[in-house]
Amino acid sequence: MGADHTRPAPSTPPRVRRILVATVVPLLLATLATAVALWPSDTRAADPGTEPPRYHGTVTKVVTEPCPPAPEPLEPGPATDTGPCGEITVRVEQGPDAGRQINTPIPAGPGAPHVALGDEIILVELTDPTDPTTSTYTIAEHQRGKPLLWLVALFAAAIVAFGRWRGLAALAGLAASFAVLLTFVLPGISAGQSPLLVAVVGAALIMFVVLYLTHGVTAQTSVAVLGTLGSLILTGLLGTLATATTRLTGYGSEEAITLSMFQTNVDLHGLLLAGIIIGSLGVLDDVTVTQAATVTELATANPGLSRRQLYRSATRVGRAHIASTVNTIVLAYAGASLPVLLLLTADSRPVSQILTSEFLAQEIVRSAVATLGLIAAVPLTTGLAAIVTTAGRHAEKQLGGNTAAAPPPRPRTARVEALEALSTPRTGPVARAIDRDRNTEEPW
Repeated sequence: MGADHTRPAPSTPPRVRRILVATVVPLLLATLATAVALWPSDTRAADPGTEPPRYHGTVTKVVTEPCPPAPEPLEPGPATDTGPCGEITVRVEQGPDAGRQINTPIPAGPGAPHVALGDEIILVELTDPTDPTTSTYTIAEHQRGKPLLWLVALFAAAIVAFGRWRGLAALAGLAASFAVLLTFVLPGISAGQSPLLVAVVGAALIMFVVLYLTHGVTAQTSVAVLGTLGSLILTGLLGTLATATTRLTGYGSEEAITLSMFQTNVDLHGLLLAGIIIGSLGVLDDVTVTQAATVTELATANPGLSRRQLYRSATRVGRAHIASTVNTIVLAYAGASLPVLLLLTADSRPVSQILTSEFLAQEIVRSAVATLGLIAAVPLTTGLAAIVTTAGRHAEKQLGGNTAAAPPPRPRTARVEALEALSTPRTGPVARAIDRDRNTEEPW
């Protein structure tokens, strides 16, 4: 792999590093202690129940034939598709009948897989309840292991090829995120723990691991960590207030109702809040890391900027970022719920009743709370980054005094020149006229 050409951030003075360590380390220790206290001790495997066995197979022959005429319906209603009809020959590759050729009807009905010669499929063995020695096979779905494996390999290769060592660290952070979700968050909620508390602690664990692993143990990363943690707490408080005000129960989806039948000890209202927290974490990481890096780059390109100027300049970048991210959040929630939204368009109820129904109100609360937490992350992280950056500058002046030799100038690059041009106030009547038309804020 090639070297990382990212310019390292300026060295942070010892006093500033000590303050950041004294702030971040207790938060990390508190997160670890809470995670240990909440860690689920009962990790019993799920009851397999009466699920029929499933085996791999390959289609060796497909014979289609006309479907028999369907009986006339007694009442008018939507037409039902009875085709296709015929028989499929499958070579069984697993189980007690491995190597045998078996025949099964062509799958039909809504959602049935379309099977062709040579397809790799999954067979379900059904046992006759009256005669346990007799069993039949039916096609359940296609095998998707190989295509998914190739897609994941392409995904990982593209990230490593573009991000190099940073991309490899991002993949390690992604693996750590799934490990926390699968070993702590989901088992903890299933064990009856408070979903909101488990989600906040799990999100904090993911945040510490992912940010420091991906971006390194630096002052800039620590600022992003503090900004993300503060925004997560605020998102949790806003979510609690919003769900209580709108009287949401958490039973707004079919999946939640099904879960309540199988696991009666899960708090569905808390599960709704936990989903808001976990769903907000990825976008919050993006915003806080960007804002911390923006402040660092601005301070490096123009060391003469004051704390207020750094804050105002970086906030402009944050506004543009938020404007695009808000649409991303809303469309992500809408895309995940697209089938239900399409179903609601055929509802005969008034629009006001549809919008205030449990399901849509739940999605509106999710989008609004996540956006509010995202907006709060910009000034919080930008302010912390500006304080840390200027504190380091003042500390260097106090240690070095007026007689200290000036640091050698940095090599001028295209990025530095562009940032310096942006940070230089426009002068002249023409520039003032342009500024009045394009920007109503003060010049830097």
